[in-house]
Amino acid sequence: MTTDTGGLGTVSNRVLTVPNALSVFRLCLLPVFLWSAARGDLAWAGLALVVSGVSDFLDGYIARRYGLITRLGQLLDPISDRLFIATTVIGLAWFDLIPWWLVATLVLRDFLVGAMLPVVRRHHLPIPPVHFVGKAATFNLLGAFPLILFGHLDGWWSILSLATGWAMAWWGIVLYWVSGLIYAWQVKDMVRQLGPEVRA
Repeated sequence: MTTDTGGLGTVSNRVLTVPNALSVFRLCLLPVFLWSAARGDLAWAGLALVVSGVSDFLDGYIARRYGLITRLGQLLDPISDRLFIATTVIGLAWFDLIPWWLVATLVLRDFLVGAMLPVVRRHHLPIPPVHFVGKAATFNLLGAFPLILFGHLDGWWSILSLATGWAMAWWGIVLYWVSGLIYAWQVKDMVRQLGPEVRA
């Protein structure tokens, strides 16, 4: 079964697709990252982050390019992104590679978005589509973390890696919050369009 979503293309109920497999693969990289970081093998931990970032780009590109957008993918992709970002920042902070305030900043944003979910469910609203600002935030954050991690490895690249990683992290944090505010505005606007008799 497929559904025409207008400008977003056709969304199917298929489960076994390459983009969905890539999202699951990204989730499977979480224990690889944590195990490598716990052992102090930052090179392998960083490689897991790099592969995750590449898979995040590929699953979205393949889904749009070949018409493989699915309902499962629309749920699985953002969930895997959020879990990977959360696990990565907590893991990096736990091993003293980033400060805990950065973790708190990102977690607070997710609480903001999560607070909107009861409103969406109560009024049976569609989940707002992922905004390009949110995609840019995810790109910056997924790119920042491996660079920051590699910056803690001895080598000629360490200073450049740290500087670039933190620049992307700051952009990612700002865009992450902007995307959260956009999401809240989208939900508020949909509720407003329902009319006062429905909102009551």
